[in-house]
Amino acid sequence: MRTSTKIQVGIGIATAAVAAFAVIGPLTRHPVGNRNVPEPAKAVDLRRYLGRWFEIARYDQRFERGCEAATADYAMRDDGRIDVLNRCRKRDGRLEEARGIAKIVDDETKAKLKVSFFGPFFGNYWILDHSDDYSWSIVGEPSGRYLWILSRTPNPGDEELRRLVNRTAAIGYDTSMLIFDKHS
Repeated sequence: MRTSTKIQVGIGIATAAVAAFAVIGPLTRHPVGNRNVPEPAKAVDLRRYLGRWFEIARYDQRFERGCEAATADYAMRDDGRIDVLNRCRKRDGRLEEARGIAKIVDDETKAKLKVSFFGPFFGNYWILDHSDDYSWSIVGEPSGRYLWILSRTPNPGDEELRRLVNRTAAIGYDTSMLIFDKHS
């Protein structure tokens, strides 16, 4: 095969791949639950934020499908980054975990982080709001497709849950899209 033919074939394959992604990509993307994600409401004291969080509710995501009793553990590293350990129990009873690393990208408030669970690819992790005593937090990112409501206790009670859902709605999220986690 001549070089010019190889180039034409390569361009054709690349064009087909881009076209396929343009058609399939929007069909597989998660729905937007907030088209105007706010900036984080207040600064975060990372020493107080570290530790175990229980997922109370979330938006549906492929990587968490079938998960129950989800937790996230955060621990400061010597290099200033944060170790992340996410765990959940699948419906068949087996434990699944994902280890990652977070880095602070907003030195002023420390409310914006980037988290990676695979190699050099980092995603946004914004602590949009939290209680003064760090008993709950609402986490999202700029696209409005990802959302987690976290608590220091696995079952915060109906009244606290109602307040958290109302606060989430108040900052612009569609709470009808929430999946509520089950902790035993």
